[in-house]
Amino acid sequence: MTTTETSATPTADVLLEVSELEVDFRSGRSDVTRAVAGISFDVRRGETLGIVGESGCGKSTTARAILQLPRPTGGTVRFDGRDLTTLSDKEMRSVRRRLQVILQDPIASLNPRRKVRDIVAEGLAIWGLGNKDERVHRAMEAVGLDPDATGDRLPGEFSGGQCQRISIARALALEPEMIICDEPVSALDVSVQAQIVNLLEDLKDQYGLTLVFVSHDLSVVRIVSDRVMVMYLGKVCEIGPVTELFDDPKHPYTRMLLDALPVPDPDVKPESAGPVGEMPSVISPPTGCRYRTRCVRATAYCAEVEPLPTELGGDRYVSCHFPLS
Repeated sequence: MTTTETSATPTADVLLEVSELEVDFRSGRSDVTRAVAGISFDVRRGETLGIVGESGCGKSTTARAILQLPRPTGGTVRFDGRDLTTLSDKEMRSVRRRLQVILQDPIASLNPRRKVRDIVAEGLAIWGLGNKDERVHRAMEAVGLDPDATGDRLPGEFSGGQCQRISIARALALEPEMIICDEPVSALDVSVQAQIVNLLEDLKDQYGLTLVFVSHDLSVVRIVSDRVMVMYLGKVCEIGPVTELFDDPKHPYTRMLLDALPVPDPDVKPESAGPVGEMPSVISPPTGCRYRTRCVRATAYCAEVEPLPTELGGDRYVSCHFPLS
C-alpha cells in the first residue's frame, strides 16, 4: 500500500497532525530554498516523537514550523484539531500556552538581566494566570532547582545544564500539553546531557506531556523516543516505533546513520566508517529520491521517480523504492 499519509491512528489519539508541510526561505528577489518539502506525520497524546537526521535535513525547521516560527509556506499543522496555519499572531499566542518550546542554547534563551523566578514566571504574567508564585515554585522544584536558593539569582551565575533546567521550568509553569524540544542537550556536556534527558523523561510521566524531540544524536533519540522520524534534505525517509526502527531499519539512509554510531567494545569493528559522501545542497536537491546520490542501492528509476511513504505494517512507513529486507 502506497500513501502520502504516515499514520493510521484514530484522530482522538492524535494531538498534532502535520500534513504536506512546506517551508521556503527566500534569498534575494527570486531565489527560493525549500527546507521542508511536503512532509506528513502525526504525534500522539502522551508519546515522544524523535526527529533525527544530519545537519541541514530540515528537522529543526520542521519543529519551529509547528510553532509557526517561521510560518509554513504550504500544508497544515493541526494541534488538537485546530489548524495553526490559519490563525493570526494574536490567536497563536493563546495556543502557545499549550504548546511550548525548549531551545538548543539554554544560556542564549534566557534574559541575562532578569532573576530566575521572573524568567520562569514570564509566561504566567503574559497570560495573567493566577497562583503565579505557587506555579513558579512547583515548576522550579520539578526540575531540581531550589526556589529559595536560586530564585533571586541571574542566569549568568549558572552552568549550561542549570540554565536548561530554568528553560524547562519556564515551559512547565504554563502546564502545556506538548513541548517541542529543539536539540535541547546538544550544547551540553555528555554527563549533563544524561541528566537533562532523564529529567525530561520523568517530567513527561509526571505532567502527562507529549514531546517532539529533535536531535542529530541517535543514541539520545533511542533513549527518549517512542517513535522516530528520520529526515533527509527536507523529506521523511522513515517513521516507526523506536525499537523496530533501530533493530531493523528499512531505509538505506537510516541504516547508514546507525552503522556510523560508535561501538563501545574496542574488539568490535564498526560496520561503517560513517556517512558516505556529502549531502547535496538543499538549494538544488537531486531529482527523484533525494538520497540516491549516496545510496548503493540506487538505480536509474530512483532518479526519475520520487518515492512516496509506503506502509509496511506494524506502524512503519518508508519512502524508498527498494527498502531493506
